[in-house]
Amino acid sequence: MVQPYKHEPFTDFTDEKNRNEYLQGLQTVESYLGRDYDLIIGGVRISTEAKIVSYNPANKQEIIGTVSKANRDHAEQAMQAAVLAFKTWRKSKPEMRADVLFKAATILRRRKAEFSALLTKEAGKPWREADADTAEAIDFLEYYGRQMLRIKDGAPVQSRPNEFNRYDYIPLGVGIIISPWNFPLAIMAGTTVAAIVAGNTVLLKPASATPIVAAKFVEVMEEAGLPPGVLNFVPGSGAEIGDYLVEHKDTRFISFTGSRDVGLRIYERASKVTDGQIWLKRVIAEMGGKDTIVVDSEADLELAAQSIVASSFGFAGQKCSACSRVIVVEAVYDQVLKRVVELTKQLAVGDPVEETTFMGPVIDENAYNKIIEYIEIGKQEGKLVAGGTVDLSKGYFVQPTVFADLDPQARLMQEEIFGPVVGFSKAGTFEEAIELGNHTEYGLTGAVITKNREHLERAREDFYVGNLYFNRGCTGAIVGYQPFGGFNMSGTDSKAGGPDYLLLHMQAKTTSEMF
Repeated sequence: MVQPYKHEPFTDFTDEKNRNEYLQGLQTVESYLGRDYDLIIGGVRISTEAKIVSYNPANKQEIIGTVSKANRDHAEQAMQAAVLAFKTWRKSKPEMRADVLFKAATILRRRKAEFSALLTKEAGKPWREADADTAEAIDFLEYYGRQMLRIKDGAPVQSRPNEFNRYDYIPLGVGIIISPWNFPLAIMAGTTVAAIVAGNTVLLKPASATPIVAAKFVEVMEEAGLPPGVLNFVPGSGAEIGDYLVEHKDTRFISFTGSRDVGLRIYERASKVTDGQIWLKRVIAEMGGKDTIVVDSEADLELAAQSIVASSFGFAGQKCSACSRVIVVEAVYDQVLKRVVELTKQLAVGDPVEETTFMGPVIDENAYNKIIEYIEIGKQEGKLVAGGTVDLSKGYFVQPTVFADLDPQARLMQEEIFGPVVGFSKAGTFEEAIELGNHTEYGLTGAVITKNREHLERAREDFYVGNLYFNRGCTGAIVGYQPFGGFNMSGTDSKAGGPDYLLLHMQAKTTSEMF
């Protein structure tokens, strides 16, 4: 019998013991700042002259570490190592593969404060955001291990007299994991181990902004007993090795999380059959969002304001699920906007190593410059009512920013900013608000704040997003509770942390025996 899955609890930092553990985690991370990490190909560590340097976004002079940078020769070497390892790994017992994940989860749990502290340093995540990231990584390991045990014997099919039929799931082959910087532990770990526990071998190309977290996680998987060649660590540029691996004849699937434009590029390139390729590549893609909170006239307005602020500015709005559009029925528009502005101005922005910091920096200079451009656009399109200021003196800091009175078709209401900027628009009725909520090319998350049951049911049917939340914010999906993935240009609705996610990394095989 498969043991029930339990969500990893978030850390209570009002407990002095937990606070001290986090501070100790920061000291541990400080002790290895600046270290260099090798490529890992077929279990062999390879150091290269070319390096990717990881900086602290809250203190851009501080180097978190460096990783060796893979070129095409390394990518090919890693591919061949993965092809070779697949021959044996695909035949390994699902129970053994699950046990590797369970042991890795235990190691992460023991080192939870350290990994969270590393997320604070490398990704700029405040304590609670970093803790949630680490908890989610543990959840993915525990959940996918249990899911593999549930599907290891396939699914029942009918048999006739003198005939026995079986329906089994078998792994696909070699996968390319292209992970993002905004959840550099949770999503990186989740996408990697889902592929591995299903019997595949992988090449992990982590985001260049957060490669140290990935390097440390690979060490955890090694410690957990993962055989050489099953997980190959190949940081590098998308232009040099990303395209090469996506187009490689031996690539069976690509698991990608990132921007819409890069996702579309991968989707297009993966569709082309290259010489020697004998399958259609599978693409699992999560490509961002332009997420809306709808506030009805029959709503708890304080709940609405709190939900908007938390969803818009948690981790500086750098979540594909973050609220960046608010549609409010005009009868309560002014009240909601006023309270959101009040709450926004109370937020503590600063170095995320401080426990009291609510919002830290944005990830790097490119993100910083892009957000500044959108703030200038917003000044032309609407009314700036909070924030709008920036500070580059030490790190990449942008104040939480609110724009009011935007046309629903304004660029600020249509284009993904990926920063601490939220726009407000009015709707005459609840029906119009839902209609406007659907007026983007994305369809990832959304939330509806209302006390009207009929309106909730209407939204359940008509609000076209993959994850819809009622009377709460639109961020914070929990593995196994709210399987995560979206519609339209938000990707393939792959539902990470859901009951059918592992099946995306497998294919079904029917066998029929006559007696």
